[in-house]
This record gives sequence, C-alpha cells and structure tokens, in this order.
Amino acid sequence: MKEIVPADRISNVQEYYFSVKLKEIAAMNAQGADVINLGIGSPDLPPAREVTDTLAQEAANPKAHGYQPYVGIPQLRGAWAQWYKRWYNVSLNPDNEVLPLMGSKEGIMHISMAFVNEGDAVLVPNPGYPTYSSVSKLVGARIISYGLCAEKGWQPDFQALEQAHESGEIDLNSVKLMWCNYPNMPTGANGSVELFERLVAFGKKYNIIICHDNPYSFILNDKPLSILSVEGAKDICIELNSMSKSHNMPGWRIGVLASNRQFVEWVLRVKSNMDSGMFRPLQLAAVKALEAPQEWYIQMNRVYAARKALAQAILEKVGAEVAPGQVGLFLWGKVQGKGVDICDKVLYDAKVFITPGFIFGSNGENYIRVSLCADECTLQRALERINKSVK
Repeated sequence: MKEIVPADRISNVQEYYFSVKLKEIAAMNAQGADVINLGIGSPDLPPAREVTDTLAQEAANPKAHGYQPYVGIPQLRGAWAQWYKRWYNVSLNPDNEVLPLMGSKEGIMHISMAFVNEGDAVLVPNPGYPTYSSVSKLVGARIISYGLCAEKGWQPDFQALEQAHESGEIDLNSVKLMWCNYPNMPTGANGSVELFERLVAFGKKYNIIICHDNPYSFILNDKPLSILSVEGAKDICIELNSMSKSHNMPGWRIGVLASNRQFVEWVLRVKSNMDSGMFRPLQLAAVKALEAPQEWYIQMNRVYAARKALAQAILEKVGAEVAPGQVGLFLWGKVQGKGVDICDKVLYDAKVFITPGFIFGSNGENYIRVSLCADECTLQRALERINKSVK
C-alpha cells in the first residue's frame, strides 16, 4: 500500500505553540499541579448582560436557525460602521466596505488567499503575531521579516527597509502585503497618527497593501485609533478588528474587515467559499455589544489597570525590565538571557505559565509576556508562588 503523506504546505508550519503548551499544562494538572495560566489572552470577564440576554432571546426564535448572508446581516454591518464612526471618526459604507468575520484570525487567511500568489513576498513583523507567518507559509508566500526593537519604539524602520531595497537585499516591488499591529502585540507599543501616516505613504509608494490588525485599541488605551482615519488610507489599507478583547467575547468568534469596496469584494470571493454565514442570534447580540456606552470601556479598563500592577510585580520578580506606557491586554518584559528558560523555570518550579517572547520571532528571544486575563486574586497567588520558588 502506498504511503499516505500530507500536503507539502504542512511541512512549512508547526502546531501552534499554545496548542502544544496547553496540552502539557493539562497533563500537569491531571497529576495535581494546579498550574496558573498567565499566558493566553482570553478575556475572563463576561460580555455585557444585555448582550447575553439578546443572544438567549434571539436563539429562542424558531426562525433564527437558518443560513445567513455571507456578508453578514445588514444590522451588523450597520453597527460596525456606526462604531467606527463613533470611536475612530472613520466613515464606512456598511453595504460594501464592511465584512463581518468569524473572528479576525479568519481574516488573516482570507486576505492572504485573496491577494497573495505563490512566491509573492509578504512583510511580517519580528516580533509579531505568529499567525501572520504561518498563514503566509500556507499560501506559499516568501516572508520578508522586518525587525521591531525597543530603541525605535517597536515601530517599523522604514529607512532600513528602503535601504535594503536600494541595495538589492530585498525587493519591495515584489511585496503584496505588509502586516502591522498597533497597539502592538506582544510589545504593548501604541500606535499614533504619525505612524499610520507613514505606513500609508509606504504602502502607496511601493504598491503594498497595508494590513492593520487592530483588536487591542480599547484596552488600557485612552485614544483608540484606526489606520483608516488617515487620509487616503482606505485606498491601500485593510483593517481587521475584533470583539474578542474589546467586548469580552473571544469564544463568540466575531470580527470585521474594513477597507475599500474592491478589496472587500475580492476577500468575499474567498470567504463565501469557506463558510455559510454566522448564526443570526450571534450577529444580533454583537449589534447590542457595539452599542455599548463609554462607561463600558472605562469600567473594563479599571479592572485591567489593577491587574497590570500585579503583572508588573510578577515580571519584576523574575528579573524582567518593564517599559512604561504599554497598552493592550499583556505586559512585556525584557530579561537577561533567554526568556524561554525563565518561563520554563517558573512553570516547573512555581506552577505558573507565562509566555516566552521567542514564539513571536527572534527579536523576542530575550523577552517574556504576562496576560492580564486573570483576576487579581489569581495574579496575587501567582506572585506568591513565584516569590517562594524564584531565588
């Protein structure tokens, strides 16, 4: 019998780090370890009560269980457009510039399949969200890594990229997409209008689609921004957003893609062949969530601010240096030596799981990350365990 082998693309990607590590932690817990997980960015707070009430009420409707439009129901597209106008001052046509997604992670694949041919180049940040690289590999792209570093505020070094292009080291004219993410994960660096203007200008100069992944803009951030607020950005940019972090709905898998009409139409060609629409009660509950008043975000951030202080104490106890001004759902700290060694020691000695920065790229090797998705009591217990075990 002929040996069965997987597709060649499978050899280019590995099982997601957290998938592997969580299985190890589950095995430790099965043996009584009681590991405290401070690695995953899965909000532990619930959505607003009116959101879950809407879901329950709509799910009880016997007519709510059929297939739904591939483009989402008009109410949800309209709610996303209103939300963008209210918080980012960005005008979007809900009919053709807004595409609801089953989580923004889905959008990374859809965008890549819609725009990238095998052999095309894609600019990926280092450190950055691992899915940018893994999806690029799955579609056969050539990955050009662009380094982010603390000395430059974890922002792209446009001058270095252009110098590499002029010297022939890289060919920016072969690049189809550039992935970026501000507020940045994993570093906590915030975005700015100036940065977004430079990204838009860079994209237009080299005809590169700027893909901005924007799920963290409401977490510990007084001034949420969208790259689409920059003049002319819609011509060259695609923005992904998500309700996972901003509305405590990670398991609901509700996100959005916003861009110009043509880009949305091309992505829809891919998406419409990969799903059959989102459950209508989920969409109507999302509409309710997007109507949340400012107090919703303020109260959520009061909780995260208190947690951030404990997360910083944890990082400092294991010898990490924490830069001020970080925003988003995590805290990022620099260590002496390899972060993975410290994380393993903390896991096996203190039974606390924190994330090594190397999983986000080589520029994260000397960093570690703590999630704010654990209550103060849990963070305090983690700190006490580390105090006892780390010398």
